[in-house]
Amino acid sequence: QVQLVESGGGLVQAGGSLRLSCAVSGSFFSVKPMAWYRGKTRELVASITSGGTTNYADSVKGRFTISRDNAKKTVYLQMDSLKPDDTAVYYCNRLSDPPFPWGQGTQVTVSS
Repeated sequence: QVQLVESGGGLVQAGGSLRLSCAVSGSFFSVKPMAWYRGKTRELVASITSGGTTNYADSVKGRFTISRDNAKKTVYLQMDSLKPDDTAVYYCNRLSDPPFPWGQGTQVTVSS
């Protein structure tokens, strides 16, 4: 059973930065494309393949950076130049369907 544990959220002023982490259990992590999502609609924010190829939603391109450490089975999301519109609960999961059981997410709140 895969488990996803997100952390690193918090309250930050507009223009600030946060770094989110997602610890993933499971032996096949290194071969799976992973992604960060946000909000109740699970908007796709960023994704990364096992080889490190990344893609970003237009709304975060140039501000967010996704990365992964296969040895630590962890996915990261560096968020810079944060805006109030970035406020949401952030989740990680694999990119393809069906998703793994969703974790609890981590709340990001950006004040203006």
